[in-house]
Amino acid sequence: MNARKHFGRSAARRIVAGLAVLMAITAGMPFRGQAEEMRIRIYVGTYTRAGSQGIYLLHLDPQTGALDEPELVAQLANPAFLARHPERDWLYAVSQVGDFQGERSGGVYAFRIDPSTGRLTKGNTRLSGGATACHLSLDRSGRYVLVANYSDGNARVFPVLEDGRLGEASDSVQHEGSSVDPRRQRGPHAHWIQTDPTNRFVWIADLGLDRVMIYRFDAERGTLRPHNPPWVELAPGAGPRHAAFHPSGERAYVINELNSTITAWDYAPQQGVAREIHTVSTLPDDFSGENTTAEILIHPSGRFLYGSNRGHDSLAVMAIDPDTGRLQPVEYVPTGGSIPRNFGISPEGRFLVVGNQGSDSLVVFRIDDTTGRLRPTGHRASLSMPVCVRMELIHP
Repeated sequence: MNARKHFGRSAARRIVAGLAVLMAITAGMPFRGQAEEMRIRIYVGTYTRAGSQGIYLLHLDPQTGALDEPELVAQLANPAFLARHPERDWLYAVSQVGDFQGERSGGVYAFRIDPSTGRLTKGNTRLSGGATACHLSLDRSGRYVLVANYSDGNARVFPVLEDGRLGEASDSVQHEGSSVDPRRQRGPHAHWIQTDPTNRFVWIADLGLDRVMIYRFDAERGTLRPHNPPWVELAPGAGPRHAAFHPSGERAYVINELNSTITAWDYAPQQGVAREIHTVSTLPDDFSGENTTAEILIHPSGRFLYGSNRGHDSLAVMAIDPDTGRLQPVEYVPTGGSIPRNFGISPEGRFLVVGNQGSDSLVVFRIDDTTGRLRPTGHRASLSMPVCVRMELIHP
């Protein structure tokens, strides 16, 4: 299937508009005209055990950061992670459950997006192939959905059909082993999965093994084969959770849940080989309480990195050295709530929205495009247990 033939008019408008806004901000100019006509659409996945019912939709004002009221647009259990198709009007979600349709499995959902309203219509579902599906992403061509299953420590690949629905799984991999934490690392726990910028390799962060597994990805067949070397090693007890590739494609950053650190890597994308640069703490030196990390994102400019702390209940802001890739802590900003599991950065890089799982809130920060620092806007929305925030630019 040629991905280009599915490149829709709405996708083209989003990309052109986003580039225009980002160029204006990079040049230090206010974005006017076309950008002022746009809104920022936000999809939020939730845990549904305390009042929420599934995936919610809301909008952010691109000038002020104000949020409207969340609207339920898809009802399902624990949509813990969401992924937007890069070109087509489809959204994919995992259902983070231990039993799905009578099987020991999570669920994977495909939803058609109404381009004018943002509302969702279910296409189909698939078994994730393991209990507690916790993360999914699309490959760079949009031809495959990749899913990580936490409890069973495995991953599965699903082809995206011509109509946007999910086909039968084209491949799966099972991890084996353990690490030093007797409670959290008694077995493998695949926590994050994504293709690298070349679409030739797939990285899977396995919290239970203290490894990021690397697979060769066949984008024609949708298959995974172990690479050589087959993984990069993290410190014992680190617990790698999520990762982010730098826009240059030549660096990657892994956030480690159990020891509250971020590890920076030089990456040779043609060979699929990573070399560790250094590891830094996500916490200030004077913090002595309990903490686990969650999400990691890089600003669209490639100059700043953000990671969330659960316990310290903050966002760690880091500057990325453009020459070495090393991280320099800038500040640690309270999230205005508790247990900040996930957050999103608006495509033009002006706002960050964090979901505070423990205090049922979405909180908006403005990003300083010179320093990367975060300033509270005073805008927030109430929503029970938000755990995934996905943002996109849209036209009215």
